[in-house]
Amino acid sequence: MTAPHLFSAGATGTQAHLRILQTTDLHAHVYPFDYYQDHEVDTAGLARTAALIASARAEVANSILLDNGDLLHGSALGDYMAYDRGLRDGDLHPVIAAMNALRFDAANVGNHEFNFGLPFLMAALGRAAFPVISANALTQVGADARRDARLLPPYVILDRMIRDGRGVRHPIRIGVLGLLPPQIVTWDEGLLRGRIQSRCMVQTAAALIPEIREAGADIVVVLAHTGIGAVAYREGMENAAQPLARLPGVDALITGHTHMVFPSPQFSGVDTFDLQRGRISGTPAVMAGFWGSHLGLIDLVLDRDGGRWRVLDSQSMARPIAVQGRDGDAIGLVRSVPAVTRAARGGHEATLDYMRSAVGETQVPLHSYFAVIKDCPSVQIICQAQARFVAQQLAGTEHGALPLLSAAAPFKVGGWAGPQNYTHIPVGPLYQRNLADLYCFPNTISALRLTGADVVEWLERSASAFCQVTLGVQDQVLLNDGFPSYNFDVIAGLTYEIDPTKPARYSVTGQLVDARQGRIRNLCHAGQPIDVTAEFILATNNYRASTQGALNTAGTIREVFSATSTIRNILLNEVSQASPLALKPVANWRFVAMPDTSFVFETSPLAAAFLPELQGVRVDHVMNCPNGFGRYRLWG
Repeated sequence: MTAPHLFSAGATGTQAHLRILQTTDLHAHVYPFDYYQDHEVDTAGLARTAALIASARAEVANSILLDNGDLLHGSALGDYMAYDRGLRDGDLHPVIAAMNALRFDAANVGNHEFNFGLPFLMAALGRAAFPVISANALTQVGADARRDARLLPPYVILDRMIRDGRGVRHPIRIGVLGLLPPQIVTWDEGLLRGRIQSRCMVQTAAALIPEIREAGADIVVVLAHTGIGAVAYREGMENAAQPLARLPGVDALITGHTHMVFPSPQFSGVDTFDLQRGRISGTPAVMAGFWGSHLGLIDLVLDRDGGRWRVLDSQSMARPIAVQGRDGDAIGLVRSVPAVTRAARGGHEATLDYMRSAVGETQVPLHSYFAVIKDCPSVQIICQAQARFVAQQLAGTEHGALPLLSAAAPFKVGGWAGPQNYTHIPVGPLYQRNLADLYCFPNTISALRLTGADVVEWLERSASAFCQVTLGVQDQVLLNDGFPSYNFDVIAGLTYEIDPTKPARYSVTGQLVDARQGRIRNLCHAGQPIDVTAEFILATNNYRASTQGALNTAGTIREVFSATSTIRNILLNEVSQASPLALKPVANWRFVAMPDTSFVFETSPLAAAFLPELQGVRVDHVMNCPNGFGRYRLWG
């Protein structure tokens, strides 16, 4: 550990201490509030992070505050502002209002900024009191990265005064470069086609860092909305932090996108990571979780060299707004800052009014506690709503007579977001917040025409959610932590089994590993083995429609219908027509029989109350864990 005086409020002599503060992946969480369950929380909210920002600023003489993207999308507040209220006559978006109140120095845009379309994005950013940058969100690809035409400025040079260890003030020029995953052009193809293009992050940074230096920057901060992925560089990679860290001229790297925390034990055991000092391949780096859960800090000790500042030493860390108690519950460490809640109050209160409006009734509880181990009504109602809508839209067309399937995934099943991250809707009235709890993304509807062989590949990709297990072994880990639950598509209209004793055909990131392998068994349509040459219509969302090219298919999948209707609104219509809901589990998928075999998995402790309702599987509650989850045993 570097000597403490290097990172105290004052540096020694002519040296100076600069603190870079970071937020990332706020996803429109300003208030510490769960709009889906209608109560305050201690684990989220920029208003809470603001308390850490104030204390971190007070500890040092020199600091800047940066945000790394995914600002506007991801909470009920974000969706309400985009879809239900809109920005009227130059309205100030509540997230931007909160950031203005905190005096951010600059912000990057993330991939989710584009989910609401360019007009909304530009209207929201237009009222920011700080520069917003992105080097590889392009309006036209140039001959090289320096000649690209961009939606936003690629970087900003912050001219600041910095105080050295003697208290003498000096000018410093801090270059901040913004980057995001080039996959935005695929993920939001329907909104961005013909309007936005992109370029590889690493190529862009390699070209522009020298330009930033030429423009007079003393130090360069790479503000990259990207995760910490593979060491090796691959053109166009989504999680490119490691190759970015190795580029010449990078003084500090700020990451995000994957909702993890760096430095932290999440990244233990990798040679390129220095978790004690907070470095990737020797470069100071940080990632500050998500929803305001942490504040990232990079402390740089600077010295002047030939009239310009250079980095002598560094220390990175991520400070949390809450910690986990012995019982697994979150213990808040800070309180909300009133200036931030005041700035966003209008949007927050309007969102509450909207989310509390009644839309129907349910006679059965809806929850996602077991959605990744068996059929789940909370997923099936989404499939049902999608199928009904698509059937109506395709009636009378050349596609209308084809068999109709529907794919949906469970979104809220714990994971990094913790043991509270589950859908749980009790018997009784249904409110808008319950629909948002069932479908927490503002995805739009799409329909694909595909073959039975394509369906097999689709399901094989989902089957990568499970670890490979061994028959006859007890208490094996079943769920692969690296697989995002939102990629675990269930396809209604079929019956099938999953065999996790076999190797997966696809990796957890959706890449083909071995086309000879397969876990899907007894796949049937209308009670008969599926015909791999037959054609089907699959109701799905716009993200699936834009990313299905990763499947090992013969290019036989094509989109035949898309609309701007959000699946949440389609779900609202379904609930309104079918209320009161009396859903019963529909036999859809299950694991193959695995005698004398058992598995352990984690879900909410509250799931224990619903064990008597489970049909077709045997699950026992083992214990409640210190991390707040419950551990359960599934018998094969």
